Amino acid sequence: MRTSERTFTVTPSPTPPIVLDPTGADPHEEHRRLRAHGSAVLVDVLGVQAWSVSDPVLLKELLTSAKVSKDARAHWPGFGEAVQVWPLALWVAVENMFTAYGADHSRLRRMVAPTFSHRRIAALTEAVEEIVTTLLDAMDALPAGETVDLRDHLAYPLPIAVVGHLMGVPAEQRADFRRMVDGVFDTTLTADQSAANTAEVYKALDFLIATKRTDPGDDMTSLLIAARDDEGDGTALSESELRDTLLLMISAGYETTVNVIDQAVTQLLTHPEQLAALRSGQRQWNDAVEETLRFEPAVKHLPMRFAVADIELPDGRIIGKGEAILASYAAANRHPDWHGESADDFDIARTKKDHLAFGFGVHFCLGAPLARIEVVTALRMLFDRFPQIELGVPASELKRLGSLISNGHQALPVRLRPAATA
Repeated sequence: MRTSERTFTVTPSPTPPIVLDPTGADPHEEHRRLRAHGSAVLVDVLGVQAWSVSDPVLLKELLTSAKVSKDARAHWPGFGEAVQVWPLALWVAVENMFTAYGADHSRLRRMVAPTFSHRRIAALTEAVEEIVTTLLDAMDALPAGETVDLRDHLAYPLPIAVVGHLMGVPAEQRADFRRMVDGVFDTTLTADQSAANTAEVYKALDFLIATKRTDPGDDMTSLLIAARDDEGDGTALSESELRDTLLLMISAGYETTVNVIDQAVTQLLTHPEQLAALRSGQRQWNDAVEETLRFEPAVKHLPMRFAVADIELPDGRIIGKGEAILASYAAANRHPDWHGESADDFDIARTKKDHLAFGFGVHFCLGAPLARIEVVTALRMLFDRFPQIELGVPASELKRLGSLISNGHQALPVRLRPAATA
């Protein structure tokens, strides 16, 4: 797979591979290091070797190539061992459209796609506004000058409420799902801790399925159960696919949106001139969302894909059949070949807004339109309600999540308004 009309100067791949930091402490320096080794470089992902691809042109080619699969069972010789000892085993072991290949992926995606139709998503806009209003009302009642964790008070509860509504997750179960999904993205867990979290996730999903079988509602979980139980022509979901599809919808619909809200607020509060342009109407809120998705995407690296056949890289190196491929979205989004010398600058006025935050090709995120609505609504209403909002600590003191996958902060302390003076 050669990329035509491009010249590459490549630093030889390191030996041993670059070890990705599981704590995600300094991702941008790590991404610069990856890019310095060319379009792709061998990395160590918690003990598993993979090709990290950070060149956006090559990455888009691989994401749409029939030579690349997400089905670890079929196309990764290391699958059997990984599911026993790898902390990220769940990411390759689930049976849903995230890991499906070819016709299986088309079948699974076709069953979920109607839930994310333009009509259904548009109908959720009013519900999103009502949820944001309720959350902001609660924040507005807090004492002036008090430091508030915006992740806890807005970034977390909004997508949890939206995905809970969409999937029919009872309100009393949502806090548990939040905690368990956080564990799925936490790459500092040991293999045993990760396995325990996975067992807890599946126990909760089994309880949700059993509940909805007994008392179905007008929600996606009930619809998928009905499709699973009523269709016997071989195209319906298996029981494992049903459970893992629910896991995908809940986790993808929650964790990523939390981080985009977090990162967008952080960037706007540290770039007041750009926030002023939004408030004055010179720029649109969707400009801020798209630049956040490019600049600080919710997912830094997405494990895993696998070579179905040997793949020749632009510089002549070979990704061998069966080798793992890591889509390094965050590194690609800031690639200077794509966004020039200003690639590391946050700029909502950027003319070229392209990014890979939602993936590319057949695995492009179905929930992208809903996520955009949630983030735009949250930003617009937050900054309208609290015109004096500011960070509660210097930006340099914000602590990143312990993850090489998820891209957000452990907390986002803000002051909504100055303390009252005598």
